[in-house]
Amino acid sequence: MRPFLNVWLMRTLCALGLLCGLPAHALTPADALALVAGDTSDRINTLNRLATEPDEKASALIKAMADENVRVDGERVLIVQGDGAVDAVTGEALASLPDSAEDVMINNRLRSAMETALAGMDLFGAPPARQREAAKSLQRNAFDEPDTSQLLLIDKALAAELDPQARQMLELAQAAVLLASDDEAQRLAAAEKLGEARQAIVRPLLMQRLETEESPAVKTALKASLAALERSLAISSALAQAFTGVSLGSILLLAALGLAITYGLMGVINMAHGELIMIGAYATWLVQSFFRASLPEWFDWYLLVAMPLAFITSALVGAAMERTVIRFLYGRPLETLLATWGISLVLMQGVRTLFGAQNVGVENPSWMSGSVTLMGNLTLPWNRILIIAFAAAVLVGVTLMITRTRLGLFVRGVTQNRPIAACMGVNTARIDTYAFALGSGIAGLAGCALSQIGNVGPDLGQNYIVDSFMVVVLGGVGQLAGTVYAALGLGILNKFLEGWAGAVLAKIAVLVFIIVFIQKRPQGIFAMKGRSAEA
Repeated sequence: MRPFLNVWLMRTLCALGLLCGLPAHALTPADALALVAGDTSDRINTLNRLATEPDEKASALIKAMADENVRVDGERVLIVQGDGAVDAVTGEALASLPDSAEDVMINNRLRSAMETALAGMDLFGAPPARQREAAKSLQRNAFDEPDTSQLLLIDKALAAELDPQARQMLELAQAAVLLASDDEAQRLAAAEKLGEARQAIVRPLLMQRLETEESPAVKTALKASLAALERSLAISSALAQAFTGVSLGSILLLAALGLAITYGLMGVINMAHGELIMIGAYATWLVQSFFRASLPEWFDWYLLVAMPLAFITSALVGAAMERTVIRFLYGRPLETLLATWGISLVLMQGVRTLFGAQNVGVENPSWMSGSVTLMGNLTLPWNRILIIAFAAAVLVGVTLMITRTRLGLFVRGVTQNRPIAACMGVNTARIDTYAFALGSGIAGLAGCALSQIGNVGPDLGQNYIVDSFMVVVLGGVGQLAGTVYAALGLGILNKFLEGWAGAVLAKIAVLVFIIVFIQKRPQGIFAMKGRSAEA
C-alpha cells in the first residue's frame, strides 16, 4: 500500500497547491477554442483542467456544452441564450446569434467526460447528499471508462472537505483510474486497494484488467484481490439471504401470532384472519391520510398513532365476530371454518365498497426510509430491520401477557379445562371474547407492519392466511415457541431455496416439506403436554 499512499499524497499536495498556493486562471480564448474544437483527447484534457479551476466563466461554458447551447463563430465561442448569445470569454452580449456560428461536435466519449467534470464541479462546497451523488457519478464513469485525465479532477476533490462516504467512492474511482496507469507500482497499489473494497462493482474491472495485464506481480495482486472479493461477495450473499429469510420469517410470525391464539389456544379455524390483517393495514392508511391532510408537520410520527389504532380496530371487529357468530360454534371446527370464510367474503366486499378495489399506497416515515450498508456490498433496508424489531417486541409482549398476567392465566385455564375454570368463578364467555379480540388485534398489528413494505388492498390478507395456518400447525398447536421456530425456519428455508430453484419451486418444496413433516410428526415441532394434550 506504500506506493499507492505516496502517489495519493503527491497528488493531494498538488491539488492543495491548486487550491491555496496558485493563482486562479481566467478562461482564455485559447482554452475556450481547445474545449470546443480539435482532437477529442485534447478537448477532454482541457475540460478536466478547466473543471478544477474556480472560474465562473469556465464553469458556465462547460454547463452550456452539456446542454448543447454552445456555438463557434470563427475565433469566438458563444453561449446561446434565447435568441441571442454571450461571448464565453469576454461576456459580451449579442442581440442575435450570427448566421456563421457553427454547432459544436460532441461525441459519446466527450459527453461521458463532461458528465464526470460536472459531477466533480458539484463536489466542491455542496451538501453531503449532493456530494455522495456526484461522487457516485464520478466512480461510475471511472469504472466504465478509466482515463488518467480524470485524475486531476479526482485529486482536487479528494483534497477538499468531503462527506466520508463520498470520499470512499472517490478513492475507489482513483484506484480504478490508476489501474490503467503505465507505472507498474501504481497498478500494483491500485489492485490491492480495489481488492480491499469488497464491492461487486469492482469485480468486472479486476477481471478485465487481469486479461490484459502483463506484469507477473500485478497479475498476482489482481488474482489475490479477485479471490478475496469473491469470498466477500459469497459471504455477503449468504448474509443477505439470511436477512431476507429472517425478514420474511418476522412477517410470517406477525401474521401467525394472532392465529396461534385464536386457533392454537381456542381451536377456532378462523378463515377471516387474513381480513383482520387487512383491516389493520387500512386503519394505518387512514391514519396516514389524516396526518398528510391535517398534520403534515407531524407526518413522520403517524405510525405511533396507527399502531394502537390498527390493534383496536381489528380487535373490535374480532370481538364482534366472536360475540355474534363464533361463540355458538365452539367445539365444531368445520362449522367455524365455513362461517368465518363467509365473514371474510363480507369483510373484503365491505372494504371494496368503502375504499374501492384498487390498492392504496402507504408511505414510510423518513426514519424508516433508506438502508444501512455493511461489508461494502450488504444493504439492509431500515423498514425491514424495524419490522423485525417490531415483531420481536410484539412476541415479547404477547408472551408476557399470556404467562404473567391475570388475563393470560384465565385464557390458559379456559382453553385447558373450561368446566373447571367456570367452577372456579371465571366468566368463560368474557374470556373467550377477550382472547379472540387479542388474537384479532395482533393480526391488526401485522397489517400495520405489512403496510410498510407493500401496497394495501382488499386481497392483502389472502396472501398470508395459508402461510399463517402452516406456521401454526408446523410449530405445534397452542405453542407460541413453536410458532416462532416455524415462522423463522420457513422464512429462511424459503429464501435460500428461492436463490437455488426460483420462487415457484421454492414454494412447492416448502409445502412438500411441511406435508412430510406433519405426516411424521402430527403434533408439530412442540407437542402439547399435560391436560391440554389429554383434552
